[in-house]
Amino acid sequence: MSDAIDYRRPPAGSKLELYVKPSCPYCAQAREHYDAAGIAYGVHDAQHDPAARDAMFALSGGDPTVPAIVVDGAYVRSGWGEPPRG
Repeated sequence: MSDAIDYRRPPAGSKLELYVKPSCPYCAQAREHYDAAGIAYGVHDAQHDPAARDAMFALSGGDPTVPAIVVDGAYVRSGWGEPPRG
């Protein structure tokens, strides 16, 4: 996990990826936050896409909590908010 990166405001120009479950309210909160802040991100459906789920588990060390937040290929955290929920 990369604690040095603020999951709410990743560095400008970085590649942000979210591994989500479509019905997850915490995933929706994360997406709404990034949308409102004008931060571009990619979304991977970890519930319905086995390859995305496998990638998320590889990045998160097997943590099934969503959203899993990845910046420039580095796992930052799972869950949304303080304390993280998901």
